[in-house]
Amino acid sequence: MNQKTTILFFLLITFFTCTIPRAPTPKPLPKNPHLEVFTADYVQTFQRILEQTKTPGAGLVIVKDTSILYLSGHGTKAAFSNDSVDVNTVFRIGSLSKGFAAVLAGILVEKGALKWTDKVNQYIPEFVLKDSLQSERVNLIHLLSQSSGLPYHAYTNLVEAGLDVRQIASKLKTVNLIAKEGEIYAYQNAAYSLIGAIMEVVKEDNLSQIFQKELFNPLHIGNTSTAYEPFIQGENIALPHRGGNGNWRQRPISKKYYNAIPAGGVNASIADMGQWLQLLLGNRPEIIQQKTLDQIFEPRINTNNKNRYFHDWPMVEDAFYGLGWRVLTNAQDTLIYHGGFVNGYRGEILIHPKEKLGICVLTNAPSALANQAIPTFLKKYAAKRDSIHAWTERHQNVLMDY
Repeated sequence: MNQKTTILFFLLITFFTCTIPRAPTPKPLPKNPHLEVFTADYVQTFQRILEQTKTPGAGLVIVKDTSILYLSGHGTKAAFSNDSVDVNTVFRIGSLSKGFAAVLAGILVEKGALKWTDKVNQYIPEFVLKDSLQSERVNLIHLLSQSSGLPYHAYTNLVEAGLDVRQIASKLKTVNLIAKEGEIYAYQNAAYSLIGAIMEVVKEDNLSQIFQKELFNPLHIGNTSTAYEPFIQGENIALPHRGGNGNWRQRPISKKYYNAIPAGGVNASIADMGQWLQLLLGNRPEIIQQKTLDQIFEPRINTNNKNRYFHDWPMVEDAFYGLGWRVLTNAQDTLIYHGGFVNGYRGEILIHPKEKLGICVLTNAPSALANQAIPTFLKKYAAKRDSIHAWTERHQNVLMDY
């Protein structure tokens, strides 16, 4: 091709490229006013409940689709102080840690380091139950779904006494079993935390480092940790309280459950929990895929006989445990939930996968705010859901015609 031909070729390409009609750039969907009204109404109610219960401090985040609708601290880090809670103030999150541990296990399953059907004593030979054959059958699903056959809270007292979970595992052979594996739900802390010891075996690293490398760093949650020292050494931490009716007294920060991180040893800010909700809603597939989240959130074992707590919740007819998560259902909806309590801190988290909606509340006192936050949220959203959907569908159709 000579120089003139080359110039003519590029001129023709330029001409045809410029004359090809291009599709208009789609306009972004404007903010849904019904969603904004719902959010503002809920936040106002949340603040009112916080004041009525005289809760010292709290963090609140609401996520819809891929957007954070609301993120803020409320109140103070300690009762009768002026030091305000902000979005980076760190709380202990108690049993919300169980969801972190299950997702971390799911990440390792995706990478081929674990299988859900792996037997517990394959990695922890100290895990011996009173029925030796049952010891051989209990797998990761039974462990994470609270259905190993051990009785309710077996040796939680030893967790709170500070024993290593592998030491506790060696004592389980003295405990009378209540069922075969996979048959009955019975909430555990000691047995559940063995998932952490298993991950340490397969990764040949300590659990705090595994969390950091596999989950916290990729998710960019810099305020989250899994140990006592980073928490107490932090410059922006909420302090725990006991008491009630506004007569809150500050408690010392405890070391309890840092020996059992999967059960209750995670510390986090509400800003970090917002990023966590994004992952749980399936918005971070580079960290964990939706199919793995679906396995984690699958209802595995019915818990209705143990969870009258949910009987007055809207949108809840049946209750199950998945893998590290409570799964609440009715004919139309499935909700993924967990609550947490440790050392005077309360935490509540819920996602509504079908609505791509999530909320997390962290508090530094065991007030009624934590009990009311989620059911109030569900009631207010249910009242606005039809109008939120109708507006979205109408505007999506307009944009499609654009």
